[in-house]
Amino acid sequence: MERSNIDSTNTADETIVKHEGVVSKISNDVVTIALKGNVNCEGCKAKAACGVSESNDKEIEVFNSTQSLKLNENVEVLLKRNLGLKAVFWAYVFPFIIMLTVLLIASTLFAEWIAGLLAIAVLAPYYFTLYLLKNSFKKSFKLSILKMA
Repeated sequence: MERSNIDSTNTADETIVKHEGVVSKISNDVVTIALKGNVNCEGCKAKAACGVSESNDKEIEVFNSTQSLKLNENVEVLLKRNLGLKAVFWAYVFPFIIMLTVLLIASTLFAEWIAGLLAIAVLAPYYFTLYLLKNSFKKSFKLSILKMA
């Protein structure tokens, strides 16, 4: 992301993160939004770890049954900050903990190179499980869409 306005606003004791985007696809009750680049990533010290700044092609699907949106319409996608932290935990922190645990246990039982391979190999079933659970994650990560004036 290179040029998106990401604002943090306090609304009813919850911090909301806003991302600007453009409606790129509409099908049934699902709207696909292409997120604009993020200027704030340039000054962030954690940009190498989060992966947001690496690619300009970011599309998200948002369930929307209430608003009538048109293709190429500018919108803002809203997400509660704690849900963003939850996503980072499941995508980066928990797999790191699993990998480190497997590495430490396997290094006491096997040769170092086998322990390293096992630690990396344990990530494949983990991410496959996340893929299988994607529908339940979609239900728990509620995104909102705001039309821009």
